[in-house]
Amino acid sequence: MRGLGFQKDLKFSWKSIYPMLISCIFVVISQLSLTLIPHYFSSSPLLLQLCFSVALLLIITVLCRIPKRLLKIYASAPAFVFFNIFFIWIVYNLVIRTSVSLVTNIVLNAECALLLFGFHSILYSDPGWVINEDSTSDQLVETEVIGTSYLENSFPTMRVRYCKRCKAYIKGFDHHCPAFGNCIGQNNHLLFMVLLVGFITLEASYIVCSNQCMEDITKSKITGRPMLESTLSGKLVISTMLFSLLQVLWKVIFFIWHIYCACVNIKTDEWINWRKYPEFQLFHPQAGQSYPEIGFINPYDKGVLANIKEILSPRT
Repeated sequence: MRGLGFQKDLKFSWKSIYPMLISCIFVVISQLSLTLIPHYFSSSPLLLQLCFSVALLLIITVLCRIPKRLLKIYASAPAFVFFNIFFIWIVYNLVIRTSVSLVTNIVLNAECALLLFGFHSILYSDPGWVINEDSTSDQLVETEVIGTSYLENSFPTMRVRYCKRCKAYIKGFDHHCPAFGNCIGQNNHLLFMVLLVGFITLEASYIVCSNQCMEDITKSKITGRPMLESTLSGKLVISTMLFSLLQVLWKVIFFIWHIYCACVNIKTDEWINWRKYPEFQLFHPQAGQSYPEIGFINPYDKGVLANIKEILSPRT
C-alpha cells in the first residue's frame, strides 16, 4: 500500500477562473463593506465593533449566495483565503508601512511570503491518499453499517477513512479543509498545524502594525490632518484590523482544539463520528436492558509524549 496514489490535477483550466473571480469580488465587497463599521461606530467599544463586523459579514455571505446560486457559479474557498491575504497585504503596503520600522516591515513581508508558500504546499500536498497497486479498488471497502474503512486482511490501525468531498480514502484522516482545498491527513497534519500558527502570527503582527498606524495618525491630528475615521485609508486600517482580530480569535480556538487532539491522539472526524467506528466503542451491559450502554474509549492514546511524537513523525 502506498500513500501516494492520488494526485491533484495541476493542469490549468479556464473553468477555474470563474470561482476565483467570484472569490475576488466577494473579498473586495466584504472588505469594503467592513469600512462601514468605523464610519458609523467609531466611538463604540471594540467588542461591539467586532459584533457588528460579524453580523455584517454574515449578511454579505447570505446576499452573495443569491446570485451565485442563480448563475450556478460558486466561489473557491482557497482563492477566498488568498485574496483576503492579498487585500490586507495591499492595505499594509499602501497605508501602514510608513508607520512601522524597516525591520518590522521586512519581518511582516517575510511572514506573508512564507505563509503563501506554505498555503501553496498544502493545497497540492498528499494528505495520505490510499491505493493498493496489487489489487483492485474493490478490495477497499467502506461498510455501510459502521462507516469505517478496511483494507482486506488488515486491521484498521492505519485509521483509513473515507472523505466524501474528495471521494477518496485517506490515512489518518482528520477533516476536509475547504479553506486549504484539501484533506488533512497523516502526511500533511503537521503542515496544517504550522500553517495555523503562521496565519495567527501574520494576523497578530498586522494588528500590532495597524494599531501603531492608528496611534501615529491620531497624534498627527494636532497638525490639522483629517481624523482617521473620515478617510478611506483610515477606515481600511480599522476595518482590516477588526477582520484580522476576528480571524485570530477563532483560529486560536481552532489551534487549541488541534493541540488537544494531538495530545490525546484522536482525529476531528473520529471525535465527531466515534459511534461509527467500532474501535472507539466500549459496551457496558446493563441489568434488565436488552441493549448494552455504549461508552467511549480511545485505543490510540499512548500518552501525551508518544502521541505528539506520532504527529511529528508520521508513518509512511
